[in-house]
Amino acid sequence: MTRSPRDQLSISLGEALPLSAARFPDRACFLFPDGSEHSFSETNSRVNQLVSALRANGIGRGDRLAVLALDSHRYVEIVLAALKLGAVYVPLNYRLMRPEVDVLLERARPVALFYDDRYAPLLAGVAEQHPSIRMFLRLDGTPSEFDALLETGTDVEPPVVATDRDLIGLAFTSGTTGLPKGVLQSQRMMKAIVNAQIIDYFAQPDDVRYCAAPTFHISGVCGLLMGVSYGFTSLLLPQFDPTTVLGFLKEDRVTAAFLVPTMISTVLQQPGVADHDYERLRLIYYGASPMSPTMLRRAMGVFGCDFLNAFGAGTEAGLQATLPPADHRRALDGHPDLLGSIGKASFGVALRLVDDDMNDVPDGEVGEIATRSDQLMDGYLDMPEETDRAFTSGWFRAGDLAYRDKNGYLYLHGRKKDMIIRGGENVYPVEIESVLAEHPAVAQCSVIGMPDEHWGEVVRAFVSAPGWTGTDEELAAELTAHCTSRLARYKVPAKIHRLDVLPTNASGKILKRELRRRAE
Repeated sequence: MTRSPRDQLSISLGEALPLSAARFPDRACFLFPDGSEHSFSETNSRVNQLVSALRANGIGRGDRLAVLALDSHRYVEIVLAALKLGAVYVPLNYRLMRPEVDVLLERARPVALFYDDRYAPLLAGVAEQHPSIRMFLRLDGTPSEFDALLETGTDVEPPVVATDRDLIGLAFTSGTTGLPKGVLQSQRMMKAIVNAQIIDYFAQPDDVRYCAAPTFHISGVCGLLMGVSYGFTSLLLPQFDPTTVLGFLKEDRVTAAFLVPTMISTVLQQPGVADHDYERLRLIYYGASPMSPTMLRRAMGVFGCDFLNAFGAGTEAGLQATLPPADHRRALDGHPDLLGSIGKASFGVALRLVDDDMNDVPDGEVGEIATRSDQLMDGYLDMPEETDRAFTSGWFRAGDLAYRDKNGYLYLHGRKKDMIIRGGENVYPVEIESVLAEHPAVAQCSVIGMPDEHWGEVVRAFVSAPGWTGTDEELAAELTAHCTSRLARYKVPAKIHRLDVLPTNASGKILKRELRRRAE
């Protein structure tokens, strides 16, 4: 597809890096764990060389480039090169097992697969098994095959080829409750997410931001693209490590950070976390899973910065709602119920709460979140029926349930597929999880429904309680009493399991399918 005159008026996402390099050539684009940096100018030169080298190997517009690796500047350079080429990057979850990788590669059919050396045993023979792969290249190591490829390219700015209608990302859903789906992400979608984040996450030119979501997740890649587009510095770590993150925070190197609640909990458990003023830290924004008001109050007290809650169906629909810092401050000033809210619709998003027939539900009644925005995906790869189910009358529905209070604030009520029906009564796991999380012994919690011959389904809860010194039976009794005092009897868990750590995916979301397997 050639660019029409109308397309030529638009700025492609691939142009974000050279535009920032022209404005801030010497500013750090990426900050690394050892304190070294790559400037915007240096990053743009490396990406241009990669584009040139890939083109020399016959890779261009529409080709798919898969990556199985930890976060690194080389990983991001592949994404940025794909944007300039008009190619499609395919991020693969590095926690996958070989059969899962094979399924995704068969569906995606990439022409290139980039990987870290640590995954070489996992990928043994993969290029022979998947004939679409013409380039199989190791990113790290000495010497690096990636750097050798880079040296064959030239630093010349390539012509603009991608349009907003073009597919630039093929990301597979995390599959926390089922099989992953290939999400078709257009340039329009990714640009809209980046722009919404710049506005709703209060980006500043002098920011040094850390996004703990991995690059294979849309929150991770868009967090980095936000810095590339706006011109601020991004701290780039291979993986989240609480000691390293706390070190950068204590050195006053970071101005803002995105962390999921489990990560915030882990950082708060680090020795000496409360012994610093964190003078440069302006904002912590969190999402991916609910955070208990108790933990949030402690985090706000320790770090002394603003907090922001970000909610969305990221892979498919981007950012949908935010609870901004002003509302977090209001919560501490006599409105504590706001700490349980996901806020209101984010920038550029039309949001409704609807019933099964797409009728709006009244305030106070639980409905499904439905949105329209430029942040929406184009559909699912080779799954037309799944695509049709996700879109109804021009609105996208991911299955998230919520209610709206009289002031317009949204409160999650779990996911439609997670709803438990016990003896004809609807039970929403998030309500029980919120109560469990209020108990001081609980660090993590998750609630699922399990089949029961009498009730149809019963409530099961899983918790981690690292500071609890009693027996598991004593903890279960304590939490049962805690729930009984706050919930209707049919909502109280029939059984409470204690685990050292609840299973999560790389994005920090608790894997309910794994909990169901353990409960059987």
